[in-house]
Amino acid sequence: MYHKEQLKSVLIEVGKSGKVDPGTLGSLTEAEREAVYTLYGENLISEALLFLEELDTEEEWRQFMKKTVNSRKRPVSFIKPVMKYAAVLVSFLALGYFFFQDKDGKSAPIEATAIKLKMGENNVKVLQKGQSQQIVSNTGKVLGVQKGDKITYKVDSEIDELVYNELEIPFGKIFNVELSDGTVVHLNSGTKIKYPVKFLKEGKREVFLEGEAYFKVAKDADHPFVVHANEVAVEVLGTEFNLTSYDEDAEINTVLVEGSVSMGNSVKPEDHIILTPGTKGTWDKNSHVTNTENVDVGLYTGWVSGEIVFRNTMFSAMQKRLERSYNVSITNYNTMLANKVLNARFNVNVETIDDVMKSIGEIYPLKYEIRDKEVIIQ
Repeated sequence: MYHKEQLKSVLIEVGKSGKVDPGTLGSLTEAEREAVYTLYGENLISEALLFLEELDTEEEWRQFMKKTVNSRKRPVSFIKPVMKYAAVLVSFLALGYFFFQDKDGKSAPIEATAIKLKMGENNVKVLQKGQSQQIVSNTGKVLGVQKGDKITYKVDSEIDELVYNELEIPFGKIFNVELSDGTVVHLNSGTKIKYPVKFLKEGKREVFLEGEAYFKVAKDADHPFVVHANEVAVEVLGTEFNLTSYDEDAEINTVLVEGSVSMGNSVKPEDHIILTPGTKGTWDKNSHVTNTENVDVGLYTGWVSGEIVFRNTMFSAMQKRLERSYNVSITNYNTMLANKVLNARFNVNVETIDDVMKSIGEIYPLKYEIRDKEVIIQ
């Protein structure tokens, strides 16, 4: 049995006194005592305390100490392998890594505004857009790096099986991921995407989407790229397109920017279409009918740079997009406004939700108030 709290207490004492007193190490295991000396020698006491503060469950602690014990059995110095592993863990705890479960096995609270990277059932990493850090698997393998608002996965990571990660983007935020094949995906607010950390040498490149994303697919004629969105599947070899598939929407839309894509569905497998640039394919979730039309692609892809464009859109439909983009809740008691058709263009990087409501008020007179993240329209 390992004793996280005892080790914490010892490290606090070492930090205060600036030295290691052997008399305070009696309650620790041999591995823990050697870890204290190592951390002290490498001047990592404060980082280790931060690491322990974030390490919640006894199981997590056992896994960490198992690594250090195993490192001692190798025919090399104990300090280097342990410190290499500890440094990785410290850095990733300090940058926002935490687990789903607390000491009682209950779900730990996760802020609704957090960007979450799920790397296993009980392993979730919280990402901050300004960070720079390595993305490390449960087994300690480096999968890629995060720089700012983008994760880039390695093409040559030491993975030889299909292992999935899942990114969840909250309302009010946009994030990007570059997959191991070089495909770049821009993820809109309120979106989840599940993807392999490394595509295998055989078979299709398949990912799973809920929400909205803009794909720049790396060309690979031998490995078609497939995006699954509920019952719809969009298959390409290399192209750029926008796919929208929010649960609350009645339709799933694909807008092709360049190249070509095949859009099909599992309900009627024979009912698939080939889109050409400037075309939108729409699959109705209720009627299971697919339609196409020519569109201005900029109206559907502007969100990548923060723009929200509405053309002949009822306010009730605008409301959903504004809620996602600004991370607000809009309660509308004005029934006439709900059915009002409007044209507007906003940029979330420039205008606030208050600016948006004022602009709409200039087109259609209305009264509203904003309470924290709730917009109430009378």
